[in-house]
Amino acid sequence: MQFLNKIENKIRIKLSRYPILYALIGGVGVVLFWRGIWHIADDINMTSIMSFIVGLAILLLTGIFVSEFIGKKLIITGLVGEKKLEEKEESEIETEETQIKTLQNTLSRLEKKLDHVETHLEENKK
Repeated sequence: MQFLNKIENKIRIKLSRYPILYALIGGVGVVLFWRGIWHIADDINMTSIMSFIVGLAILLLTGIFVSEFIGKKLIITGLVGEKKLEEKEESEIETEETQIKTLQNTLSRLEKKLDHVETHLEENKK
């Protein structure tokens, strides 16, 4: 498992420098994955009703159903009583967008530093 994690990290680090290529490869992977699932269901003669029931059961048991179809942000904003997007003033939206950009920049810097640390650790192992 650790071997696969190392490979994943190396690929992710390299592809993150080419976001369009990364998106294309990821998109192909997702489509082929779902195509495979679809064909397996066809091969075992699973009806549409059976597919719906099995899929719903899997999503409910794993907790993915609500987070995927409603979204965590919608649930959290409802719990804390936050306004809906169309109810917010333009200045509130701009402030949130600025905060998001700041967080994205911080995350980007942390990823670069982590990449540097990983590279340094790999060099020290050799």
